[in-house]
Amino acid sequence: MTPVFLRAALVSTLLALSACSPSTDVPRTDATSTPVTRALSTDGIVDGDLISYPASDYHEAGPGKRGGTLRVTTAADTGTFDVHSISHGNVQWLGRVLYDCLVYQDEQGNVSPWLAKSWEVSDDGLTYTFHLREGVTFSDGEPFNAQAVKINLEHMRDPATKSPLAAAYIAPYVQGRVLDEYTFEATLREPYSPFLDVLAQSWLGMISPRQILEAPKSIAEHPVGSGPFVLHSYTRDQGAVFVRREGYDWSPPVTRHRGEAYLDRIELSFVPEAMIRFTSLEAGQSDLTLDAPPQNAKGIRESTALTLRSRIRKGNPFRSLTFNVERAPFDDVRVRRAVAKGIDREGLAWIIGFGEFRPKADFLAANTRYYDPAYKDVLAYDPKAANAALDEAGWSARDAEGYRTRNGQRLGATLLATESPSFSSAVAVAIQADLKKLGFQLRIELLPVAQATDRRYAGDFQIIGGGYWHTNTPDGLYILYHSDSITSEKRIGQNAGRFRDAELDRLLATARRSHDPAQLQPLYSKAQQRLAELVPVVPSFESHVLVAYSKRLAGVIFDTSHNTVFLPSLWLQPEAE
Repeated sequence: MTPVFLRAALVSTLLALSACSPSTDVPRTDATSTPVTRALSTDGIVDGDLISYPASDYHEAGPGKRGGTLRVTTAADTGTFDVHSISHGNVQWLGRVLYDCLVYQDEQGNVSPWLAKSWEVSDDGLTYTFHLREGVTFSDGEPFNAQAVKINLEHMRDPATKSPLAAAYIAPYVQGRVLDEYTFEATLREPYSPFLDVLAQSWLGMISPRQILEAPKSIAEHPVGSGPFVLHSYTRDQGAVFVRREGYDWSPPVTRHRGEAYLDRIELSFVPEAMIRFTSLEAGQSDLTLDAPPQNAKGIRESTALTLRSRIRKGNPFRSLTFNVERAPFDDVRVRRAVAKGIDREGLAWIIGFGEFRPKADFLAANTRYYDPAYKDVLAYDPKAANAALDEAGWSARDAEGYRTRNGQRLGATLLATESPSFSSAVAVAIQADLKKLGFQLRIELLPVAQATDRRYAGDFQIIGGGYWHTNTPDGLYILYHSDSITSEKRIGQNAGRFRDAELDRLLATARRSHDPAQLQPLYSKAQQRLAELVPVVPSFESHVLVAYSKRLAGVIFDTSHNTVFLPSLWLQPEAE
């Protein structure tokens, strides 16, 4: 039986690790307008500039009722179920449906057991010994054991997997050794304190070792995991059906879920159109949308039949711009700083989030461990300071069109961009208008995704639009800004702007080697300060997870690493008669 899809066929769209689809026909502010009142609807506990979430958001309050079919919509298809091979944002929740991880973060963000019931780390930080849970199986009958872990880690870093994410997260991993059936030893090249945290993320879930060895290409459309559901059917760009895995009984202890999933099945439809996701939920044709449209947030809140939840992902906020620091004029930090301070993030957040997103001018999400709000206003919107920085940089003359010049050359750059939910053309035009007020000419070059990606990795741009890299650890700063993360012949890196700073490299590398919070807090604080001073990118707003669902849906809790809905805990209350 196949699901009743909301449309017979849907055109897939790029979901650039974003939790919502933007729209463009909304007002924005400028320096002279009345400040916008933002909803800031995050479920979190706001303590000054810090955000946290109650422990009860992450574990079941009690057992749910078994049975029923959950109808779910999301904005885009991942294109593959091989979670090791992609960096798609949907993996954050999808990975918990089909797969399990070695470890799980607890309510405070500490690493806790899952398929690994315990572990030891050697004094030099190079050897991790995992003691694995017994009795776990994959849906093809293969046992989960030390050999399965070894095969999975090799698959993640195998060049044939072409992993843009999982391989980067375990880059320090050198080799694994099976000590006995349920004891696995991992050896690292160098101390890497985020190792356990990244193993808790959905992209590093365990796939059947038999499938990896015998039919790796089949993972894309016929995945075999050890998770609470199995894939029943899949139609590319239309939807998928998952059915409950009989005998499953190894959920993360933090969730307090026992035994099998409550739902009989999940019918997932891919719906790029934001309005259709909203209207289908409103009409009762779907029960949950994992990509709630922010433009419909007010209507969802006002509905007596629906609930809206807004969460912030840990790690890095969205970036509106990334500078190529090897190319003029962005080889001058004063120009980078001026551009950052000349962009009205409040307006950008409105264009994408309709008042639902928190503008951001610093470099870690406000709910990330070791976030330091001391630098949150260093790059705040300040056109006066931006103009002063450009004057200091020597761009003080103006031409007939009002653009700044120096030695007869006009100040400007070309923005490389591609249309996406997180960076629409309206965002590019808004930035262009803001910078024009400073006398900076921003030209916009919109390209197809494939062409823009090739140029991004080649460093063939002056400035590039959009960007997000989610992770459950502040080590996301290393992924984006350490010089080792610059793309080379040996690896695909995420430091697209080719930014290099010896002091930042030292801070982030030292943090990777330390397990001591007393050392990590000042290291990451100084790294955030350094980034605010050197401005490799322009942060724009927090990465929000917006979900909406019928009030019939019960058992809604959230994943501790990704702040997305944890689907195995969901259950349906009887419909009112």
